[in-house]
Amino acid sequence: MTTSKRRYHITTFGCQMNKADSERMAGILEDMGFEFAEDPNNADLILYNTCTIRDNAEQKVYSYLGRQAKRKHEQPDLTLVVAGCVAQQEGESLLRRVPELDLVMGPQHANRLKDLLESVFEGNQVVATEPVHIMEDITQPRRDSKVTAWVNVIYGCNERCTYCVVPNVRGVEQSRTPEAIRAEMVELGKQGYKEITLLGQNIDAYGRDLPGVTATGRHLHTFTDLLYYVHDVPGVERIRFATSHPRYFTERLIKVCAELPKVCEHFHIPFQSGDNELLKAMGRGYTHEKYRRIIDTIRQYMPDASISADAIVGFPGETEAQFENTLKLVEDIGFDQLNTAAYSPRPGTPAALWENQLSEEVKSDRLQRLNHLVGIKAAERSQRYFGRIEEVLVEDQNSKDPTQVMGRTGGNRLTFFTGDIKELKGQLVKVKITEVRAFSLTGEPIEVRQAVSV
Repeated sequence: MTTSKRRYHITTFGCQMNKADSERMAGILEDMGFEFAEDPNNADLILYNTCTIRDNAEQKVYSYLGRQAKRKHEQPDLTLVVAGCVAQQEGESLLRRVPELDLVMGPQHANRLKDLLESVFEGNQVVATEPVHIMEDITQPRRDSKVTAWVNVIYGCNERCTYCVVPNVRGVEQSRTPEAIRAEMVELGKQGYKEITLLGQNIDAYGRDLPGVTATGRHLHTFTDLLYYVHDVPGVERIRFATSHPRYFTERLIKVCAELPKVCEHFHIPFQSGDNELLKAMGRGYTHEKYRRIIDTIRQYMPDASISADAIVGFPGETEAQFENTLKLVEDIGFDQLNTAAYSPRPGTPAALWENQLSEEVKSDRLQRLNHLVGIKAAERSQRYFGRIEEVLVEDQNSKDPTQVMGRTGGNRLTFFTGDIKELKGQLVKVKITEVRAFSLTGEPIEVRQAVSV
């Protein structure tokens, strides 16, 4: 079947891992001859890359699917694909619920999209959710940005948090080789990308499934070693990473982040709860006190580092006193940003079956109270930027003010300033901060730094 004039549209839900998978699948589709369609209603192939962490995201997928399923009755050649975590979780039951679907594929099959679609074009309805070893994909992703890019370093997760469906839908940990990761980064550097975010569901676990140990008994390949290995990639000015797990976060990693100038002073380390009993019930493998020691160590080596995290309120059995322990942790640490969510029971997770579920009213009240405190603390943290000169990597035009450009500081603070996007996109600009808000800054450009390749 020829696809030379066919158009595709991808809608992505959820995390950075999904966004990276979508870019890769877009690259595969364009290699097959598809063209991108801005409007899904003008597309011949629609792919939903789904997330199952929260129930509302899952329900939104079904809403979108319903509209396109109706369209398929009028346009039989329309190809409908559901990828990602909902696909992995639901499998064949998705076809029973939405029989118009052509392909259901789990996240570990993203690199096999071409083969799976070829089977679809031969007249088959395909479900691909079986566990597989993720092979290296030589397809160039269709990057949504020309300045920043995602690079996967480890797939899957071996943790068994009692609230989380990720191990069920993304499979076991599979680390890419350092050589493959560096080769992808080198190519991105050649293409002009200035910032790369290294991705993993549990990035601190990188390398423990790869062969080899050191003379001291440590894994031969660790995430710390990977940072040393890729730091000198020519053209790349900044390196970020996410997501870290407090159980495995080490002082050795903190030291290398302080030592290597390209590694941004920004750490995303979810704590989920500030109460030790709840952390144990969640299966997180650390305590409130250990988390505090991690943050204290970061600030010992990098006093100005930005700290962001994730937190859950309303976990089954959470008492008011336990919730207040979370508030206390947020008050004591003062996060630059905190992603918050009310607990949502997910299929196949132990906590979803517990009888001590909290009411939606209690969860909503606690979420509002936590978000209020987060805004206060973030605003306090922002004050340190006032009057300072920050280096900002310009990413795009300010969509609300075309006279301004937007970018991020090394600490990941969104920053706006007056400038021409045609001249400044991808440039590192020194900006004097004149306005501070809880989650963003405004400033005046001082100097454009010319990047020097290592």
